[in-house]
Formats: sequence, structure tokens, C-alpha cells
Amino acid sequence: MGFISTKGIKPEPIPLSLKVIIIGTPDINYILYTMDPDFQELFKVRADFDTSMDRTDENVRNYASFICGLCEEFHYRHLDKSAVAGVIEYGSRLAEDQKKLTTRFSVVSDLIAEANFYAAQEGSEFTTSRHVRKAIEEKVYRSNLIQEKIQEYIAKGIILIDTEGEKPGQVNGLAVIGLGEISFGRPDRVTASIGIGRSGIIDIEREAAMGGPTHTKGVLILSGFLNERYARDKPLALSARLVFEQSYSGVDGDSASSTELYALLSAISGIPINQAIAVTGSVNQKGEVQAIGGVNEKIEGYFEVCKVKGLSGKQGVMIPESNVQNLMLKEEIVEAAKAGKFSIYPVSTIDEGIEVLTGVRAGKRMENGTFEEGTVNYLVDRRLREMAETMKGYPPGM
Repeated sequence: MGFISTKGIKPEPIPLSLKVIIIGTPDINYILYTMDPDFQELFKVRADFDTSMDRTDENVRNYASFICGLCEEFHYRHLDKSAVAGVIEYGSRLAEDQKKLTTRFSVVSDLIAEANFYAAQEGSEFTTSRHVRKAIEEKVYRSNLIQEKIQEYIAKGIILIDTEGEKPGQVNGLAVIGLGEISFGRPDRVTASIGIGRSGIIDIEREAAMGGPTHTKGVLILSGFLNERYARDKPLALSARLVFEQSYSGVDGDSASSTELYALLSAISGIPINQAIAVTGSVNQKGEVQAIGGVNEKIEGYFEVCKVKGLSGKQGVMIPESNVQNLMLKEEIVEAAKAGKFSIYPVSTIDEGIEVLTGVRAGKRMENGTFEEGTVNYLVDRRLREMAETMKGYPPGM
């Protein structure tokens, strides 16, 4: 059976003069530019739009003008000063920076619309900060079923998380779970076990094919830190295992690398870790704690768990000092911190962090190459030296 030739209608060209503007994500632009030669010819001008802007006095006034214009256009109740301030704070929270404001105006518009609805329900003349707060809380409530289930499992002891006491080789790490338009933080127990050997640090997540490349990189950095600090005059005769307990969906990112290092130092030295303090932050080979993402969600997630298990006044979260500028926490946590019921510990180095977690001085290296006696670094160095001496009695391969 052959092809049947047909005649099609060829329309006469019509003169057309117009401008076409395409708005999309950078990823789509890169794909079209790479895969479609016509796209390069037709769309020669590209402009990047940032998702945030500086929180200057001028931009704050522009934000207020935008809010006022929105109310006029859609016949909303006007926002009073407290409500405008609440929306601006929400804009900084979305930008995850105290000195920035989000430019995702569609999200801000949705918030104002919902706040107006609650104001109308109450018959209020103006939309107030209380209505804005309720709109934010209701948005979270509609989508946080999984978060509530996790907190329930922690409260029942199904997911094992300690928020008090001390244990060696065990630290509460923090992760962020993203669910579409919302994300929340949850604690994860990180444990380390050590023994004499030549295998170094083994990431159980990687061995089980559950660890991503960035997480694997973070674990490898720990070996670099240990080598530089403790292996100048001896080999590392160490066999260590690191794992996120009760993790079944995979782990990626290096934001827990400092957490894993604290667990490792505690396991080697035998000094217990304060379980009331959760930890987040990546680390480099020099022992500097580096900034991470999702700091607000992580703090708030751990705070909710502490509320479920009981606030003791000793609980808190350790974060990188460089993340302080990103703190835009819920008012409840700010008030709890003011009342001394919850604490935030910013640190810039591993030595600072280990002192907070153990209550023992980290210890500096002296001129003779050893560390100050009785400190964390001294105990780690002494234990590694003992392990190296013991390993000499075993032939290679054992």
C-alpha cells in the first residue's frame, strides 16, 4: 500500500508586526536555547529577574504602595500599619534574608487576599496583623499533615529522637522536607561508631546506595579534617561508620557534615553530646562551619518536636554564624528565646561547636605539637595515637 498524495491549502502570508515575550524559569530557557536553533534566532534578548530585592526604605515604601494598590484594585479591606509590617516580614521570610524582600508578588497577593477574607468574616474595618498571621498559619495547616505525622511518631517513640540527656557518638541532625509550596524541618538521629582498622570513614548511606553525591562529598571532607588535625605524626588506624538512623528515603546535601563530625569526635574521645541541642551546618577541611539553606524551617521543625516532648529550657539549635542574617523565625520561637525556653547557638568553627555540645574546651595545639590536656582535641588525639600503636601489632590486610 503506497502513500496517497494530497493537495493542501497554502494560505497567503499576512503581514504581522508584534513582540513576543516569554516568561519562564532559567532551566526552560537553557533547554530551548540548546535544543532549538530557531529559539536562538527569534529570542535574542534575555533578561534575568531576581526572586528578591534589597530591603531598603525605598523598597519598603514600594511594597506598601503595592499592597495599597492591590486593595484598591480588588476592593479588599485596607491593611493597617501592623498588617503591612506583617506582610513585609513575610516577604523577608520568603527571601530567607533579613535584608531582602521577595519579588514573588503572586504569593504575597495570595496572602493579602486570604487575610482580607478573615477580616471580612469578622466584620473588621481593616485587615490587621492578626488576620495576616492567621492566613500564614492556615496555609501551613492545610498542607502539614506529614509533618504532624512525623511529630506524632516521635512523641510515641516510633521515630527515636532524644531531646534531653547526654550520649557519646550521637547527635540530632536537621533536614528539610519540601512538599510543593511548603517545606518543613525535621530532626534525624546521626550516630557514629568506631574501631581499630584501616578502612577510614565509611558512609553507610553511600554503601546502601541511599546517599547522594553532595552528601558523599561532605563525608569525604571529614577524612580531610581528621588527617590534617590529628595525623601529622601518625597514621589514622581508624574504622568508622556514620549513619542517619531510621532514614529510608535517601540522604543528600552536605548540611549535616558538621553534625557527622561532632558525632565522630564524640565517639573517638568518649565525651558525650548534649542531646537537647540539634545541629545543622556544613564544614570544610579546615574546620570552618559553612552556611546552609532552610535554616528557619530546621529551627522551627526542631522547636515543634521539643514542644511535643516538653520544653525544658535547655533545648536549642546550633547553626552556622553566617546564617544569622537568614533568621526570620515565627513569633512563637522569638518569644520562647526571649523567655529563655529555647536557644540559638551561632558558631563559626568546629571547635566552638564541640564546646557548646559537650561543655568541654576544644583545646589548642601547643608549641610541642600536642593539645592542651583534658580538652576534646587532646582526648581525640590520644585515642587515635593508642589505636595507631595497637594497629602496629597487626599485619597489613587484617
